[in-house]
Amino acid sequence: MSQSPVTSLAPDTKDPNRWKALAFIAIAQLMVVLDATIVNIALPSAQEDLGISEGNKQWVITAYALAFGGLLLFGGRIADLWGRKRTFVTGLIGFAAASALGGAATGEAMMLGARALQGVFGALLAPAALSLLAVMFTEAKERAKAFGIYGAIAGGGGAVGLILGGFLTEYLNWRWTFFVNIPFAIIAAAGAYFVIREPSEGRNRSPLDIPGVVLSTLGLVALVYGFTRAESDGWSDAVTVTMFVASVVLLAAFVVTEAKVKSPLLPLRVLTERNRGGVYLSLGLAIIAMFGLFLFLTYYLQIVQGYSPVKTGFAFLPMIFGMIVGSTQIGTRLMTRVAPRYLMAPGFLLAAVGMLLLTQLEVDTSYAGLILPAQLMLGLGMGTAFMPAMSLATHGVEPRDAGVASAMVNTSQQVGGAIGTALLNTIAASATTAYLTDHAASATTPAAQKLLAAQSMVEGYTAAIWWAVGILVAASAIAFVLVNTDADDGSAAASSDGEGVEDAVKIPVVAH
Repeated sequence: MSQSPVTSLAPDTKDPNRWKALAFIAIAQLMVVLDATIVNIALPSAQEDLGISEGNKQWVITAYALAFGGLLLFGGRIADLWGRKRTFVTGLIGFAAASALGGAATGEAMMLGARALQGVFGALLAPAALSLLAVMFTEAKERAKAFGIYGAIAGGGGAVGLILGGFLTEYLNWRWTFFVNIPFAIIAAAGAYFVIREPSEGRNRSPLDIPGVVLSTLGLVALVYGFTRAESDGWSDAVTVTMFVASVVLLAAFVVTEAKVKSPLLPLRVLTERNRGGVYLSLGLAIIAMFGLFLFLTYYLQIVQGYSPVKTGFAFLPMIFGMIVGSTQIGTRLMTRVAPRYLMAPGFLLAAVGMLLLTQLEVDTSYAGLILPAQLMLGLGMGTAFMPAMSLATHGVEPRDAGVASAMVNTSQQVGGAIGTALLNTIAASATTAYLTDHAASATTPAAQKLLAAQSMVEGYTAAIWWAVGILVAASAIAFVLVNTDADDGSAAASSDGEGVEDAVKIPVVAH
């Protein structure tokens, strides 16, 4: 039986620079995750300075989301074809250049172009970063530590973005929310260039699946734009419905194409293995719920409670702390002893309990009495669940598929974010309108009307958060039912998708 090539060094010849490499990969991942929230805080100031119309302001966010979400699978395949290190460094340099363009923007078109370019290079960078970890850390305990750090950054980076965005916007100006990416990218790119050593044997040098690239990109763009459009124009809007129908047709055609072509962009074996499928589904659902938390808690603290942007950012610190502890202290320490589903399912459930506490929000709710403990539970739960989820993203894949399997994690997060923003915003808006209609007659004075406006907003937030609770419970159930691999003790075990002894040998090398 011939041995399949592997993309990492043998255990007795471990790369001595792997931990230094992790530091630079972590910096790059933090930069990408930060960018998802840091620009949101700066958007009102940028809109005013650049004269961006009210109708077009959403495109500052949407241009990035469409490019990033639509090109992730292509970016993952490029990493497998071109080399993960080269793709990673190229993505960093391009992201820095696009950020410089955004920070120097003099008008609407320049800003939107910069955001789209950030999305393009982010789609190269994100899957390359995760797949580099998958092929560099091969020993179980080291792999657990590495993915613990990565999981904490992936989960908590958005909240860090709120703090940093608040500081930069309040004390400097909105342009620094773009310029701040440049030192991150330069340090990570220089470090990666000199430190990362990636063997070339695991590359997938098959011809690029052009029909797959076109269909997947158009299908994902249509899906993300459909949800973005639904948030602003409603679910029954003709363009929204058209986008959803187009996405279904295009993605169905993509699946049919991938089943038939010789060298598919996304080999269906990546999706059909139950552990990977369970990770993609449960992570996507969890991100929907988390976007609800960031969105509504930010609005609640700033609009209802009157927090400044900086104070709002600091208010999220308990969740960041919880995520770091959950990921690096609970997930990392238990992953070599406990099956992943016994970390993921309880983790998502604990997060659901934290979210459940937030359904009790009132206009004058105490931060220390309710919001702080809720965030701690959310952070601990998500950190504990994210760590094995990120680790399992490339469970049992062939080395040549590591990049595209990593891209699927980012795709599930990106699509989950788009769904979460649109779905939960719609639910909140409907509940707010209904509460206002029911209670408008009783608000006869300006003070009463102001109080009613705050109460109706809180009613909308809590209605949406109830849905987030249910979504997290569903994520927990999916993780428990579908993820059935054993604890990662570093020993070879039979592949759960029945691919034979050769794949069993691969699992300890590239699975996590």
